[in-house]
Amino acid sequence: MHIRLWDNNLKVRLLGEGLFNMLYWMYFPFITVYFGQSLGNHIAGVLMTVPPIFSIIGNLLGGALADRLGRRPIMLLGASLQTLMFALFALSPSHWMDYAAFIAIGFGGAIYRPASTAMVADLVPAQERRQVFAMFTTANNVGAVLGPALGAVFFFQYRQELLWSCSIVLLAYFISIYFIVYETLPASARITERSASIKHEFKEQWRGYGIIFRDKVFLLYILAGIFALVTIMQLDMYLAVYVIHYVPSQALIHWNGNSLMLSSTEILGWLLGYSGLLFVLFLIPITKWFHHWKERNVFVLSSLLSGIGTFALGLHTNIWFLFFVTTVFTFGEMVRSPVTQSFISRYAPEHARGQYMGADSLQYTIGRFFAPVTVFLSAWLPPMGIFTIILAAALISAVLYILLFRIYEEGRA
Repeated sequence: MHIRLWDNNLKVRLLGEGLFNMLYWMYFPFITVYFGQSLGNHIAGVLMTVPPIFSIIGNLLGGALADRLGRRPIMLLGASLQTLMFALFALSPSHWMDYAAFIAIGFGGAIYRPASTAMVADLVPAQERRQVFAMFTTANNVGAVLGPALGAVFFFQYRQELLWSCSIVLLAYFISIYFIVYETLPASARITERSASIKHEFKEQWRGYGIIFRDKVFLLYILAGIFALVTIMQLDMYLAVYVIHYVPSQALIHWNGNSLMLSSTEILGWLLGYSGLLFVLFLIPITKWFHHWKERNVFVLSSLLSGIGTFALGLHTNIWFLFFVTTVFTFGEMVRSPVTQSFISRYAPEHARGQYMGADSLQYTIGRFFAPVTVFLSAWLPPMGIFTIILAAALISAVLYILLFRIYEEGRA
């Protein structure tokens, strides 16, 4: 589906979300360092465990409200909350207010996301969704590549200006949504009679989630996703520990008797930048290559590539070997990325699409909770022990995906 054929809703959101995501990656990677410098590393470490809890609440609430009130109002709510909180962050006189604003920014983003994803599913035919979701993911990854490099300068030297820029961009995006984006809530999801009781509304929303979490196929999907993401998230977790402590300084290239020497920290930076660049360059082509593959095979391939690629990191410390295995596990993440959203958008009932999108985010939040276990265990286990645990998680994920689709196909039959 060529971008010129996209609905205006999608074009506005691709531009707005892509621009904001670059600003997001200019501050997010450094926020733990910022609170560590101001409040102490121990306190900062504890504080960083709280935002995922608010993300869970925001995702579930945003998904439920998107099905009851519509996609557009919830997107406006999330964007407006983030706009105000970035302004508060910029004006804040204390680090604790900074922290409160940071949590509220994440909460606003969590409310926004299920409605945004559900809107794509509302507008795009099922057979085209992988490609459209891949385009959104690519736009986000452009920001993930450029943002940290710029943020290393702007966040610490021009923090107020950066935060005001985030607030202004989000305000412009809010205005664009208000005047250009129209409602896409399917007719089957519209409620003709609404109770005047807010308490009753919330009871109905949580009752809907109760039904979702009794769905055996969906629960298997979440569980398989958690094991898969524990593997994928090691790029930001144990990979840093391993490279800095076990990979020696070495030459990247040699020429005319000279060489470009990289320290362990610099090697980590090159590997992370290379992984992000692969996403930007190859996500859309890969999505096209695997367009006709069954979703089960894509999920299983993703788990195997991610697990084997990450395990292979422990086999050698040569920098070019590390680039090769980084390619393997990055491709594992890439083939999976668009398929997760297209699968859940197709599997979810039309009237509960927002709720399923919100519940789907739990695999990422729970995966983020468990992924740091590898760093904790590294105090007692050697690198190959940690990499073996990571490989085991990937293999469990592959088995669960096979079981999931067997049950799913039997149910359809």
